[in-house]
Order: sequence, then structure tokens, then C-alpha cells
Amino acid sequence: LEHKVIVITGGAGYFGSSAVKRFLGLGANVAALDVSEDALASLDGEGFEGQLLKIVCNVTNADGVTAAVNQIVEKFGPPDYLWNNAGYQGAICPTLEYSITDFSRVMNINVTGMFIVLQACAKLMPSGSSIVNTASVAGIKCTPAMVAYSASKAAVIAMTSCTAKDLAPKGIRVNAVSPALIGPGMMWDRQNELHAACDSPYFANDAEKVAKNKVNGVPMKRLGSVEEVVDMVEFLFSDKASYVTGTNMVVDGG
Repeated sequence: LEHKVIVITGGAGYFGSSAVKRFLGLGANVAALDVSEDALASLDGEGFEGQLLKIVCNVTNADGVTAAVNQIVEKFGPPDYLWNNAGYQGAICPTLEYSITDFSRVMNINVTGMFIVLQACAKLMPSGSSIVNTASVAGIKCTPAMVAYSASKAAVIAMTSCTAKDLAPKGIRVNAVSPALIGPGMMWDRQNELHAACDSPYFANDAEKVAKNKVNGVPMKRLGSVEEVVDMVEFLFSDKASYVTGTNMVVDGG
């Protein structure tokens, strides 16, 4: 990946910040896009100043995305790799109580926003490029009390398959990565608190019990790590995956 141009949306977030650090260390030129200016400001690029470009960007704003991609091209050249990773979990609550407004927001960020970025980057990518979309096991198994998120990630998996076919003649591979239970950390703890409070028959009413029950349901009996998700993205970017496209790589411990 040395000297390659990598675009990461959600670049200052839980997965994105880890990926930025990984790929900078491998010698890539990295453009980190994130909606949060404060989060981007705290993104550690010490020692890699010439390799890291931070851009405040809302993925649902097509004009803003186009401007961001143009800025990347001006500094580094066209993108070789895209981790289409920006997303929004949305509310955790039963279907009959779910806000239509929040449902629309989840779909707009996770599906429309992902497509906007994919299209803007793919138009400029050279043959041999690779795109990875962040989906989720929720898009396959459909997590209770997460109707919008599950639906959006199922759409991402379908989008991945379709765009892989459309972009194959251009020499661009498109795959998805679907994490499941990733932790420990604030994100894992908060999700368990929300599941415990959502009054669903599928979850205990205590966050620690929710966490224990989830892990007990994993054949490998442990959480996955952020690094293991980034490992999969790195593989899908690499030449070792040169004949892999249209797939959804599940990272869930079984």
C-alpha cells in the first residue's frame, strides 16, 4: 500500500481512526473524511503530516463530497482505495415505536451517503482499485430493535454486489465487510445499555447480562477487535484479494 491513495469516510471514528493509523504506517497517503471537525482535529497524524489529509465532509451532501474528492486528487492524485465507512446506528427501540425521521436519517447516511461517495471516487479510480463498504452482520441476521440499521446494512450488501458487477469492467473491485460484536470500548458498552433499556423480549434488562448473553452466543466466545476488522479491509485492498469482488466478508467469530 506504499504511496497508494486511500480514502476513509468516518475517518475519525471508532474503526476509521484505527485504519488511518494502520495505513499511514504502511506508507499510504490517507484522506480522512469525517462530519466532525473536532474529531478530525484530534486524529493523530504525528510524524505523517505529508501523508494525511483531513477533510470535514458530510457524506449525504453530493456537492461537498465532490469537492472533497477534488481536494484529494489535487494533493495526492486519484484514489486507489476507498473504505466507505461513515455510518449512523440510529435508535435502538422496538419497531412500532421507531421514529420515521430517524429511519430516514439512517437510510440517508448509511445507504445514500455511501453511494454518493462510492460514485464520486469510482469515477476517478484507476484500474486495479478497490472499494470496501462497511456493512454489518445486522444486515444479515437482522438485530431486534434495530430495524433501520439492519435494513440499511442489508441495502449496503446489495449495493456492494451490484456495483461490483458494474465496476468490474473498469478493473475496480467492490466488497463489503460485516463486523458483529466489536469491543471492548464505549461503543460496545453504550449499545448494551440501550439494548437493556429497549424493552425487547430478546434482551435482558441489565447491560452486563446483555453483554454476557451476546458473547455466549458467539462460537468463539469473545468479542472481535477493531484491528481484526481493519485486517480484513487491508486484505481486501491488497493484491492477495485480486480475484475477490462482490463479496461480503463477515467478521463475527462464527
